[in-house]
Amino acid sequence: MWAFPSRCWRRRQALAPWATGAKRRGLPRCRPSLRRTAASESWALTRLYSSADRKEKIDMSRFPVENIRNFSIIAHVDHGKSTLADRLLELTGTIDKTKNNKQVLDKLQVERERGITVKAQTASLFYNCEGKQYLFNLIDTPGHVDFNYEVSRSLSACQGVLLVVDANEGIQAQTVANFFLAFEAQLSVIPVINKIDLKNADPERVEKQIEKVFDIPRDECIKISAKLGTNVESVLQAVIERIPPPKVHRQNPLKALVFDSTFDQYRGVIANVALFDGVVSKGDKIVFAHTQKTYDVNEVGVLNPNEQPTHKLYAGQVGYLIAGMKDVTEAQIGDTLYLHKQPVEPLPGFKSAKPMVFAGMYPIDQSEYNNLKSAVEKLTLNDPSVTVHRDSSLALGAGWRLGFLGLLHMEVFNQRLEQEYNASVILTTPTVPFKAVLSSAKLIKEYREKEITIINPAQFPDKSKVTEYLEPLVLGTIITPDEYTGKIMMLCEARRAIQKSMMFIDQNRVMLKYLFPLSEIVVDFYDSLKSLSSGYASFDYEDAGYQTAELVKMDILLNGSIVEELVTVVHKDKAHIVGKAICERLKDCLPRQLFEIAIQAAIGSKIIARETYLFCVFLNTQKIRHIVELGTSVKAYRKNVLAKCYGGDITRKMKLLRRQAEGKKKLRKVGNVEVPKDAFIKVLKKSDK
Repeated sequence: MWAFPSRCWRRRQALAPWATGAKRRGLPRCRPSLRRTAASESWALTRLYSSADRKEKIDMSRFPVENIRNFSIIAHVDHGKSTLADRLLELTGTIDKTKNNKQVLDKLQVERERGITVKAQTASLFYNCEGKQYLFNLIDTPGHVDFNYEVSRSLSACQGVLLVVDANEGIQAQTVANFFLAFEAQLSVIPVINKIDLKNADPERVEKQIEKVFDIPRDECIKISAKLGTNVESVLQAVIERIPPPKVHRQNPLKALVFDSTFDQYRGVIANVALFDGVVSKGDKIVFAHTQKTYDVNEVGVLNPNEQPTHKLYAGQVGYLIAGMKDVTEAQIGDTLYLHKQPVEPLPGFKSAKPMVFAGMYPIDQSEYNNLKSAVEKLTLNDPSVTVHRDSSLALGAGWRLGFLGLLHMEVFNQRLEQEYNASVILTTPTVPFKAVLSSAKLIKEYREKEITIINPAQFPDKSKVTEYLEPLVLGTIITPDEYTGKIMMLCEARRAIQKSMMFIDQNRVMLKYLFPLSEIVVDFYDSLKSLSSGYASFDYEDAGYQTAELVKMDILLNGSIVEELVTVVHKDKAHIVGKAICERLKDCLPRQLFEIAIQAAIGSKIIARETYLFCVFLNTQKIRHIVELGTSVKAYRKNVLAKCYGGDITRKMKLLRRQAEGKKKLRKVGNVEVPKDAFIKVLKKSDK
């Protein structure tokens, strides 16, 4: 409130009620005219929100079970899943038809930047056909192998799938993997041949491939162009005719499956649910079967594609539910919901994801540890396939060792941390989970199991303690044009792979199956495959257990001291190559010192690779010239002790150089080499392809 002259006390008294009322109503304490303006704006906003609240909610009871279709779109990367989803949204009137409708369901920044789907998205569509109102629950899924867990969870809420195949590329590796996921779940499969508008499209050839590989009759394939909208309406007709309605009972007590969830800063956890029995509405008391915690439902609704509140959700429908859960650990994906005092048999849920790649994650600044912890918890709620274990490092401080489904999964997780939570982290070199069979009863009692899993290379047990080491295997599927077969087979053999089968899926394309050690493909195999095949080959893999292997723990030494953060586990045959590469990168990243530093890679007491900082001599105070240079080296600091010798006997110079060498030798014994954090960041990055 502004200051009044003392003689205006009457005016001050008259305006006091205005000020008090303004404070009570949360309005600014200002002049009456300004206050009236603020009050009118507040009233307008209140009217706007209240009108939104009064907006008529969708009555979901008008969709009987026989008029509901739940389906997913599955395909290989870049075969047109998201584009087809855009056209289906337009045809059903869910969104307006404009030129800007591209990747409407891909809401994450990382998805739009990379042009791929990394998170399954749900949308409810309302469609009129022959006088009947249908409810379609569509789930757009990722196509990359690293996000296969998203696909498997999405299929649990569906009764059918649209299998999209590119008319130009034909069947790819992930097409095969996704088909068998749907086949194992006993879902109806509708093959859709997309991109028939392309110049080199050959839908007849793709029909033959589908019939040969999947045993689906050619006349069941639907040929469309999702980009131009050609024949897309026949896809909706096929969904009605070929995908069965869900088998549910609305009279039974509530039974709902949580198949996805997100975290909202203001509303808490938003759970995506598929109802198998019963009804849920606002105000109901629900219980989570896993945690046994009770909540009051604040809001239910469908995604259309944005959140659209409804009065109720009925069995057979897919929607979202908000119940005031503020802790990210309270809503477990795969959990079952039921009404309070009406318990039901929990649904089977999901088979937990099996991490293929592990990497250490540390905050760049340890003061950001708590903020990063909160960000990781919220992001793992949205992506439950990531496993988290507490970890610590002498050089990098407190952090975590995270498990991912693949290298792209790790990169996307890191990018989402930066974009969505403004978190900067250090990610260590990715490793795979090895196993060791312990040899003595004492060790078995200590570890409480005979076979232990090692996810941190620093904890790799010595050979004297184990009977054998085991490394993970994957069954890889490669589909490639036949002219690249020879080069690809040579690449696979160089990666210690064993060929299992080879099949021609048509006259020009070959499907190869190999058994790979996971450590050989996790970093750069995919890039090498694409390079050899000019980008035409596709690759997919699945877990194939473990096999005995000759594994060794490789230490990196600086002047004889082990750097724990750089310890790696490698196959015995590849130890020299990997050790030399790490030593070279470390040599380029370390700052210069006043004494010589030996960088070594060792297996036990045996040195397998070495890089050394070399000395150089100051010939004058301005320039440094090389007297000796072996390979490429970072030069050490050194004082020019010969600067004061302008002549005289050579023995005087040799005496000074000898004395300096003795001092350097003594300094090397007592000096400690500390690896700066920025050097770790550079060294721990994966090697250049």
